Amino acid sequence: MSNLLSRKIAPAPMPADISVVDLIDGYFTAYNSARLREICHLLSRDVMQPGVTVGLSLSGAMTPAGFGVSVLAPLLRHGFVDWIISTGANLYHDLHYGLGLDLFASNPFLDDVKLREEGRIRIYDIVFDYDVLLETDAFLREILKAEPFQRRMSTAEFHYLLGKYVREVEKQIGAKHSCLLATAYECGVPIYTSSPGDSSIGMNIAAIALEGSKLVLDPSLDVNETAAIAYAARQSNDSDTEGKSAALIIGGGSPKNFLLQTQPQLHEVLGLEERGHDYFIQVTDARPDTGGLSGATPNEAVSWGKVDPEELPNTVVCYTDSTIALPILTAYVMNQCAARPLKRLYDRREELVATLRRDYLAAKADPNRFVASPIPVMGLTNPADREPVVATYPCGTPIRNGHRA
Repeated sequence: MSNLLSRKIAPAPMPADISVVDLIDGYFTAYNSARLREICHLLSRDVMQPGVTVGLSLSGAMTPAGFGVSVLAPLLRHGFVDWIISTGANLYHDLHYGLGLDLFASNPFLDDVKLREEGRIRIYDIVFDYDVLLETDAFLREILKAEPFQRRMSTAEFHYLLGKYVREVEKQIGAKHSCLLATAYECGVPIYTSSPGDSSIGMNIAAIALEGSKLVLDPSLDVNETAAIAYAARQSNDSDTEGKSAALIIGGGSPKNFLLQTQPQLHEVLGLEERGHDYFIQVTDARPDTGGLSGATPNEAVSWGKVDPEELPNTVVCYTDSTIALPILTAYVMNQCAARPLKRLYDRREELVATLRRDYLAAKADPNRFVASPIPVMGLTNPADREPVVATYPCGTPIRNGHRA
């Protein structure tokens, strides 16, 4: 009971010159304001520390509102985000700002038929000319024909090259601030897309494929690279600091799962360590009781092995609008935390995947562990012809009485 009564609500009149930190610490006292305060404290106290690898998943229309430039890019430059899973749409709309195209704040109650007649696009209360899409598409179609793009690659490599080209445009037009893609390129932060075909970027890639383009985005490369990043998060360059992994989830959907599935990929599929992410922080407006992915709680993620059960106290979910929470938590962290050295995980992808491959193959070849299929498959060697120590699933988990042990 003492813990339940440890934080007395002691309201005081708000001063006129209050800072962001004092506002959150002193006036975010209950309900989802308190959850947002807890996120700010967890981030500044534990997550934004040496040895923690921070993965960010990004869904919803964040970049049309300018957050790629105003909020996310500063987080990257301060070393607070080490790798990203984003919807393709967020990266496509981020390009508008990198190319110097104009988007306008408006209101959500416009006549959409009239907007269509006038050649304008609306994203809730953001409005821009249809030409913004056409000019962005034209830029993509032109650069994607360049030789560096004419091969199979991960979405991280694709976005790195895209950011490189966009950064050059920013220099040419004299942009004062860089967009998310250009900043990630400069900071060596890999950006993955969990469903690359589900955006205008993917649509343009498909279009040039009809013209004979050899560009292919390989999801297997993405799965292995992200799993390798999560696997390497346990290692720390400092012998006195324990390596940890943090999942910072803005919204939900496919990017959320792609970030969290790195842990089941390690233990369920590859048969390596099972531990789960050490920190789970989510901002969402989705309910958990509909069974949807966006509303899935950290407690549920424990059952999948996505979150370390020992670290449940280090999980916070705030049910609010991400466009409210993200600028607030960014301002708080940048005020309270010193910048961290850039991990530049993009530059280490091959090294990390090589380590993952080595350990996976070593585990598979372990003579004390026979890897067998629990279901007979035509054309495969009969497991009865071998002498297993213990029958296992492909990942190495023992099978007991026909069911998982």
